[in-house]
Amino acid sequence: MELADLYERARRHGNDPYAPLRPSFHQLIGARDRPLLMAVDFVEYALRPGSWLWIRPGQVQRFGPDLPAADGVIVLFEAGFLPPATVAAAHMDPPYEQRPLIPEGPDAEGVRLALDHLRYEYGQQASLPLQTHAEVLRALVSVLVMRLAQARGPAPRPAAPSEVFRRFHAAVERDHAVTRRVEDYAAALGYSPRTLTRAASSATGRTAKQYIDDRVLLEAKRLLRHSGLPAKEVADRLGFVDASDFTKFFRLRTGVTPGAFRSGTDMDIR
Repeated sequence: MELADLYERARRHGNDPYAPLRPSFHQLIGARDRPLLMAVDFVEYALRPGSWLWIRPGQVQRFGPDLPAADGVIVLFEAGFLPPATVAAAHMDPPYEQRPLIPEGPDAEGVRLALDHLRYEYGQQASLPLQTHAEVLRALVSVLVMRLAQARGPAPRPAAPSEVFRRFHAAVERDHAVTRRVEDYAAALGYSPRTLTRAASSATGRTAKQYIDDRVLLEAKRLLRHSGLPAKEVADRLGFVDASDFTKFFRLRTGVTPGAFRSGTDMDIR
């Protein structure tokens, strides 16, 4: 999809093109000849020409005021679309880096060729059986993802997370609204709290308790900014006993109340 089409498409359907969105699919957003401002999970990124941003399912995003003049492309694909080998090789599993990717040299040429081929095959659906067409697209998106995965610049490639952390992460994703106690996750997974803390610290630099609280805080921010639910319902959904406990939790970690955060803007530019 061309970025230039998004603004008019939203207006045509009576939607606010600048409203926060929370898609359930992956997005690869590439800027061509003009820069693009957009916020992802409440951090604003300035995409310069030639750079890409990878937005994961469930993240809250918001396009900046330069959307009507945007020049670029968006590649959309659902979670589970790519083969497990591609997911592993491209470091698609958390913890992942959220920063613009800037392909250069051979990587930039590889991205361009992969995108051109993907665009061509996407438009040729009628020339192949549907299942064959899907497999061709799967292969080409894999190539594009792998090419972008090489565009990390001088930053060191993150080490693969341990099996303990992967299980802990999955449990937190599933149960962060049920419990915020490390001991509960340790008992459910068959590890000691100390083992979970070592795994979380190695993968993220945060203790297991901090990792849980970070995930709860992120979900609170996403719900406050995107869902329109009152703070009390957000507190209920996240498992807080009452709204005052939620307000204390949120204010201690952000310095503002849930209501103040809901009415704020994303101004931290990366």
